[in-house]
Amino acid sequence: MEPDTANTGSRHGAGSGPRAERRRARSARNRSAAAYPYAFYLPAGIVYVVIFLVPTAMAFYFSLTRWTLFDSTFVGLDNFRDFFAEQNLRVGFQNTFVYAVVTSGLKVVLGLLLGVLLTSRLRLRGFLRSVVFFPVLVSTVAVGITFSVLLKPDTGLVDRTLALVGVSGHDWLGDASTALLSVALVDVWKGVGLATVIYIAGILSIPPDYYQAVAVDGGNAWHRFRHITLPLSRPATYSVIILSFIGGLRSFDLIWTMTRGGPGFTSDVIASIIYKQYQAGFYGLSTAGNVILFVVVTAVVLPLTWFLGRREVPS
Repeated sequence: MEPDTANTGSRHGAGSGPRAERRRARSARNRSAAAYPYAFYLPAGIVYVVIFLVPTAMAFYFSLTRWTLFDSTFVGLDNFRDFFAEQNLRVGFQNTFVYAVVTSGLKVVLGLLLGVLLTSRLRLRGFLRSVVFFPVLVSTVAVGITFSVLLKPDTGLVDRTLALVGVSGHDWLGDASTALLSVALVDVWKGVGLATVIYIAGILSIPPDYYQAVAVDGGNAWHRFRHITLPLSRPATYSVIILSFIGGLRSFDLIWTMTRGGPGFTSDVIASIIYKQYQAGFYGLSTAGNVILFVVVTAVVLPLTWFLGRREVPS
């Protein structure tokens, strides 16, 4: 009977023996290792919820109310109806899209050309990269004030410089036909440095073997640009288009600093219309405008992202 008793004891003890303990410890380690990477998402998730999701939900709610700092009254869709009844809303939408297309298009073209130039065997290219990127670091309000002085009619540096070559001065910010374009060009000057940095990173990531193959085939600089740099820097182009187009649709500070939507309403964009309503004390109406701007940007950028993503060269 002793052998049977010993076997029975060993079978009952198998679940709590050293081998079982090792299995449980290994299983616990595996579960811990599987959950460990997700712990890194938690801080970012908390920040995202607090900084983005909660304010967005509150904005959607307050867009349906007439509110002040201490009180709110639910009015349903009245704010949205009033916002769409704004007299200069059509001009604001038109200017917003024109501004976004002009600024993003010029940033793509100039950023690509500067990226190619500043990745070539150019002397002082490190210094020139710093010069190109410097405007990105300057405050947008400071840039707007500076260029408002430079573009003053007759007394501004731009008109004085043109006068030296026999060109008469112009009221760049006071003329309805040039005000929005003038601000857009200043925006390009300020933001092209970031586009250039993105292109520099994209071009430097292209394997040198491709350029060597073009050289072996007798290709020149144009062939290298046309067949290697341009197609293989498409991911950089994708990033520049998306970032600059979103920035153009949401642009406010530079336009407000330089023209305040003038002359009249000719350089108003959606963001400046919203701010004017906020200044007038129509907080619920301005919140509804912000929600509409959010929906418009989302409706434009998501299809654009999908379209550009399909055309992106796989790595």
